[in-house]
Amino acid sequence: MRWGRLSLWVFATLCLAILVSPAPADNWPRFRGPNGTGIAKDKDIPVEWSANNGILWKATIPGVGHSSPIVWANHIFLQSASEDAKERLLVCVGASDGQVLWTRAVPGSKGHTHKLNSQASSTPATDGERVYISSWDGVEVSLSAYDFKGEVVWTRNLGSFTSQHGPGGSPIVVGERVIYANDQDGKATVQAFDSKTGKPAWEAPRKAFRACYATPVVRERPDGKSEVIVASTAGIGAYDVQSGTENWHWTYGGTTRARAVASPVLGDDVVFVNLGNGEGDRHTAAVKLGDKGDVTTTNLVWQNTKGSLAYVPTLLPWGDYVYSVSDTGKPGFATCQEAKTGKVVWHERLGTGFSASPILVDGKIYAINEGGEVYVFAASPTFKLLAKKTAIGEPVTASPAVADGRLYIRGVSHLYCIGKAATK
Repeated sequence: MRWGRLSLWVFATLCLAILVSPAPADNWPRFRGPNGTGIAKDKDIPVEWSANNGILWKATIPGVGHSSPIVWANHIFLQSASEDAKERLLVCVGASDGQVLWTRAVPGSKGHTHKLNSQASSTPATDGERVYISSWDGVEVSLSAYDFKGEVVWTRNLGSFTSQHGPGGSPIVVGERVIYANDQDGKATVQAFDSKTGKPAWEAPRKAFRACYATPVVRERPDGKSEVIVASTAGIGAYDVQSGTENWHWTYGGTTRARAVASPVLGDDVVFVNLGNGEGDRHTAAVKLGDKGDVTTTNLVWQNTKGSLAYVPTLLPWGDYVYSVSDTGKPGFATCQEAKTGKVVWHERLGTGFSASPILVDGKIYAINEGGEVYVFAASPTFKLLAKKTAIGEPVTASPAVADGRLYIRGVSHLYCIGKAATK
């Protein structure tokens, strides 16, 4: 084939454009982002902002709920419930301008929850084709898939939910599997469904104590297979993504009053978990990733049951350290521990307590307490507060999201988009 001068010029121009175009930032497709790490690859998120500088838009979100936002391209998804609890809502917001693109409602009723829970606390998950949600109508839980236009693809009823606190577990999607930890008072299973059809793929029973709300994570095993790791009062279990076969488990040896609200997170060859309850029990542990069978007596690396430890907020491992923020009802603290030993490196008070999990962006940790005060500090073995009380003006219980150079914070009434304004 002979190329003319014009064709060669066009080809060269396209190659140059590909070379100089910035790579797109990762989406934030589930609770706490890619595989639940809470770590964004984005840069240039503002450390401080105000209504006139840094808040790009502010969207009014219908209803109330604790569901965290997830982001895929120009679509932000979150869940809510009408104030009278008669409807459960899936809301889609445009990331570019904050306009509500669509809202889908299903019937509901007011179910009993803990005072710090809501009727819509589950966070959606997406694979870029469909968005998957767990929804509670006040009695029963269902798992549903919607397309990006808001049309229902499939719905699967998971039956009644029993807990003194109400539900709050969030699904994840792994390849062609949607996985949900259905952990209740006296009943616990891990369930997997075909992402395209909703057809049940497998169900793995687990030992049950108290209802837990931890969102699973996925580990790529040395043998090349994927396993889903689930944390609960019973401990940690790892299940083959395709078959549901239990690969290994670690049993929690403390009080069975504790529950897992925070999610497990992976470190270097370990998984970090934290549990607690309203009575003050706290348990943070690092467990070496297992291979097969019961690893209870062999794989505990360290554990800590004393001090102002995190209960609801998920831990944030980064490098040689693990960072955390402590809960509501008490003074809020930020803590840095050695990842290998659990030794506390620093422990600093940060106003009131936290329900939202911290996230890390470009070496900086963003932590938002229940009063809506935002603290930014360095992910460093030396405590360095970079910004203090960068308030958004309303309470926050949902964990934030980051995508395409923007930070998204869900307050009690609004969704905030924070970033640097585009240069003209």
